[in-house]
Amino acid sequence: MSDGRPVSPYLAPGFYDRALSQGRHRDIVGGRWDETGRAQMDVLRAAGLRPDHRLLDVGAGALRLGCRAVPWLDPGNYWATDASGALMRRGREVELADPARLPVEQLIEDAEFAYPGVTPRIDVAIAFAVFTHLPHDRLAAALGRARVRFPGLRAFLFTVFLVPEDRFAGAFRQADGVVTHPARPPWHMTEAVLRALTEAAGFGMDLRDTVLPRGQRLVEARPK
Repeated sequence: MSDGRPVSPYLAPGFYDRALSQGRHRDIVGGRWDETGRAQMDVLRAAGLRPDHRLLDVGAGALRLGCRAVPWLDPGNYWATDASGALMRRGREVELADPARLPVEQLIEDAEFAYPGVTPRIDVAIAFAVFTHLPHDRLAAALGRARVRFPGLRAFLFTVFLVPEDRFAGAFRQADGVVTHPARPPWHMTEAVLRALTEAAGFGMDLRDTVLPRGQRLVEARPK
């Protein structure tokens, strides 16, 4: 909690149960379903993802990416984690054209970025619009554990909100209109902090200029 509020709105008690009971599995992952799903597939292919690679979708939600990636990847090559197993299972049930292509045991509930039960043979990981909703220490944990758990990892793609060094302390309006904050969601950080966290976890990083929904910046981290 931060000032009595969850560090992320997704961690509020009963959040997922209420949303799923109302049929809002698409809405609660940020809307812009088709646009964002296409953007995720585009950045993955640009980073070198192939159908024979094993992909880990961190914070997969209702499978906004999964409904595109599962039919594109070779069978069994999509793995997903999220704080809500129920949300991922709902996505599998209603968003996949062929749910049989995705074994349900490859949808793993994981709120701590510990990756329990995920195959260590992951080639590429992506966390899209995940760390924009969480404090910086969660990004550090996710990267550090991925570096250890997945020895063959080629790239970890994730998005953040960035601000100039002299604007970190206050609210900041991003290019797409979202107002971000230093100490509550949606969270922002400076490029210097981002680089320090990424390098401390054992990755080098490139900031991409890809135009993404809501003004997020794409980071392509590769193990050193």
